[in-house]
Amino acid sequence: MSFSEDVKQELYNQLPSARHCQLAELSALFWYIGQIKREGNRFRLAFLTENDNLSRKCFTLLKKAFNITKSDCVFTQNGIEVSDEELISDMLSALKIINSNGVFVSDFSKEAAQWLLKKSCCRRAFLRSAFLCNGSLTDPSKGYHLEYVVKSGGQADFIRDMLLHFDISANITTRKDRYVVYVKDSSKIVDALNVMEAPVALMNMENERIIKEMRNDINRRVNCETANINKTVNASTRQVEDINYIIKEKGLDYLPMPLREMAVVRLENPDSPLKELGELLDPHVGKSGVNHRLRKISELADDLRMGNTSQKK
Repeated sequence: MSFSEDVKQELYNQLPSARHCQLAELSALFWYIGQIKREGNRFRLAFLTENDNLSRKCFTLLKKAFNITKSDCVFTQNGIEVSDEELISDMLSALKIINSNGVFVSDFSKEAAQWLLKKSCCRRAFLRSAFLCNGSLTDPSKGYHLEYVVKSGGQADFIRDMLLHFDISANITTRKDRYVVYVKDSSKIVDALNVMEAPVALMNMENERIIKEMRNDINRRVNCETANINKTVNASTRQVEDINYIIKEKGLDYLPMPLREMAVVRLENPDSPLKELGELLDPHVGKSGVNHRLRKISELADDLRMGNTSQKK
C-alpha cells in the first residue's frame, strides 16, 4: 500500500464515541460522497463509494448516531443507500442538510458549521472524513504534499478555514474542474495528521523526516568538505607551480629567506593545509602568516611571467 493508503487505513478505524463527533464525520461524508436520490415521490439517501472500508465506516457511524440496522440499508457496489423516509428525515435534519426552514441547502453552510462544528473535536472529525473521501498524502520519502480535492470553491475555502483553525496554513489551486486545498510544509502536514488523529502515520512521517534531515545534513557536510579539499588542492597546485617557475627562471636564492623557507616547506608538503605548513617552519608561523608568504611568492612569480612575456615580444 502507498503511504496515503496507510494513513487512510488508520483513519478508517478511528471511530468517535461522542454523537456530536459522529455527526460531524457523517456531515463530511454526505457533502463529499453523499447524494439524495428521488424516485417519484420517494427519496433515498445514498453514500456513493466503491471503497469497502469507507462503506463500512459510513455504516458504523450511521448505526452509532441513528441506531440504524443492516435491514434499514441497501449495500451495493457503489456504496450504501437508506430508503426509510422517516430515518432520512431525521438524518437530514441532524446533519443540517435541510435548514431551519426545511429547505435543502446546496453546500455546507455557516449555519451547519455553527451547529455541527462547535468543538475542536468535531472539526477534527470533519477533516478526518473529508480526507478519507477526497484527500491524499505523498510518501514523505519522496516529498511533502497533503491535499484535499473538492468540487467547489466554497468547499475549498471551508476546508482551508478548518485547517487554519488548527494553525495549519493551506493554499488553494485548481486542477481541471476541481479545487485543490494543499499543504507542503512538512511540519504542518505532521500537525494535520495529529489533528486527524493518525498517530502511527505521524510517527512514521516524523521518522522519515529525521532520516531525511540527517541524510541532507551529511550530504551538506560532505559537499562542504569536498569543496574545501578541492579549494586546498587547487591552491596548493598553483603555489607549487609558482615556486617551480621561480626556481626555473631565477633559482631559489632569488627569494628572500622567509619566502625561501616557505617555498621549500610547500614543495616538500604539497598536500598539507596552511596550518600544518606553519607548524613545519622554524619558528612556527600562523595560518595567516603562511598565507601571506605564499601570496607574496605568487606575486613574484606573476611579475616574472610578465617580464618574460614582455621580453619575448
